[in-house]
Amino acid sequence: MNDFAIIWSHRDSVWVGLLNTLVLIVLSGAISIAVGLLLTPVLVGSHKMLAKMVQFYVDAMRCVPFLLFVYLIYFGLPSAGLRLSNWAAGALALVLYNSAYMAELLRGAWLELPASILDSGRSFGFTGWGLLRHIMVTPMLIRALPMIGNQLIQILKDSAFLTVIAVKELTHELNGIQSTYFIPFASFITALILYWIVCMVMETMMGSFEQFAASRRP
Repeated sequence: MNDFAIIWSHRDSVWVGLLNTLVLIVLSGAISIAVGLLLTPVLVGSHKMLAKMVQFYVDAMRCVPFLLFVYLIYFGLPSAGLRLSNWAAGALALVLYNSAYMAELLRGAWLELPASILDSGRSFGFTGWGLLRHIMVTPMLIRALPMIGNQLIQILKDSAFLTVIAVKELTHELNGIQSTYFIPFASFITALILYWIVCMVMETMMGSFEQFAASRRP
């Protein structure tokens, strides 16, 4: 129990790590969804060249290990003249990586929608981004909600990798405590419990949204 007392004495650092993790989830999750929404019409559109370019990006992100991508962003971009802070590089890696997944799952939701929704939008004169904004966004997000929830949880788990570039998220802070006092069990079990709590809260929130969405799903 003395090991957990040490962690409690460093609760301010743990809180900072947890707060940074939550900010990363909210920020990268929201931006990834927004980027995914912008890329979806391109993926399903008639412009084949643009669709192939976006599909290449989606496939590339889905095939590259996230840890390697983090290294590429943090250590590779300075070689091209773009130097980012640890936190900014980590957030950018999360956004670019998960935007591809969001685009792909939203594309699937778009294709699963009844054709009548798309036809009705076009009959009212909506095309392109207007069609997406006014007609497709709401039913598409409702249909994709369970998959979006899963991807947000994946973002939570991916954020732990950012410790390799010294982003002060939850894993990094607790790893620092265990390295100083050599209390690996107490440190990592605390991290696991906190990640589990965050995950359960996210699942509960998404479950509530899904229940609401189920009644409105086309």
